[in-house]
Amino acid sequence: MRGISQAPFGPVSAINFRLRLDKMELLSLYYDITDMGLSKKTFFSTRENRIADLAKALAHPARVAILEYLSSQNTCMCGDIVDRIPLSQATVSQHLAELKRVGLITGEIEGPRVCYCINQSAWNEAKVLLSQFLTDVDKCC
Repeated sequence: MRGISQAPFGPVSAINFRLRLDKMELLSLYYDITDMGLSKKTFFSTRENRIADLAKALAHPARVAILEYLSSQNTCMCGDIVDRIPLSQATVSQHLAELKRVGLITGEIEGPRVCYCINQSAWNEAKVLLSQFLTDVDKCC
């Protein structure tokens, strides 16, 4: 045993290499570890994890700008988002992916483009959860 080995994403003990994990399990394990230490998400309630996910998604000004732009439109937007946000196509796509991951937006494929809309049910859930959380915290002191 050599102790610590270097994996593509950082040090991993040699024992872990003996486990047979498929690619998706390994990626899931990697992201659980890097997101919150050793996946301590299980110590918190579903509500607390959901609020944290929403807060993380709203924690970047580009994502806030994207949500403001989408909410100001009466239709789904295809491609116009990149023209409105002063970032590269790849960066805007990453921000859209994060917003879609938490469910705040939906993306539908229309021909060669993806059209994005606010997911109204998730948006309403976010309003309720964040409002309750901010109100509860305000009562504490």
